[in-house]
Amino acid sequence: MRELVFALEYEPGCNRVADTLADHPDARIRSLSLHVTAERLWRVDHATGEAAALVDIEDAFFTSDYYADCLATEDCGATQTTEILDHTDDTLVLYSYWERTPTCASVPHIARDHLGDGVLFETRHEGRHYTWRLIHSSEGNVAAFFNDLEAAVGDCARMEMLRTTDSTAPMGDTDGKASGLSPKQESALRAAVEHGYYESPRGVDVGELATHLGVPRSTLTYRLRRAEEQLAKRHVAGEQAIEGLSTLL
Repeated sequence: MRELVFALEYEPGCNRVADTLADHPDARIRSLSLHVTAERLWRVDHATGEAAALVDIEDAFFTSDYYADCLATEDCGATQTTEILDHTDDTLVLYSYWERTPTCASVPHIARDHLGDGVLFETRHEGRHYTWRLIHSSEGNVAAFFNDLEAAVGDCARMEMLRTTDSTAPMGDTDGKASGLSPKQESALRAAVEHGYYESPRGVDVGELATHLGVPRSTLTYRLRRAEEQLAKRHVAGEQAIEGLSTLL
């Protein structure tokens, strides 16, 4: 099996869920989806955040003119059924069943066209950033998939390739490199250190650093957060491994 990991950063007004999450920076959505047939897709979304954020996320899913993941710029006539599986003060779990039309365009649909059946989609949605992890067989045309995806996304989002490798770890774990970071994450982290972002007091804030690097503030924030997550997990895993070894000695 192989994996593809990439991110989309939506422009304002292009994705209802992205706009909602941008209004609630502390909210997150993790999702798992799979094609049931060539025309039908099921999906489970697990959202976390404050109560007001979850109300807005629920509204975005239930009142949008078309499915939240659709890359079309207008209603493509797809049939979507969404149900609430759980809703507490800080958690919202949604189940969606989506039946496409010939004019539908989405990451799962384009992936199936080029990567074949049985592709598993794991996603993480934070603010305007949407990270996709696709698990698929080694067959299929990856280049054609990305070409069609880029054409479908158009001016609505910027696309960033993070990695393509053997599928050996869940999203957020390392990919076998020494640092576990993508080149852009490592570059962002290195620049943050060099410019005093982690000093106390800080030598530069995230906006100034983003301007220096020539990237949007939200993009830099996302890359730093993901890099910090990777390093923190590696540190904790290393400490646990040492503790486990100590008990055996």
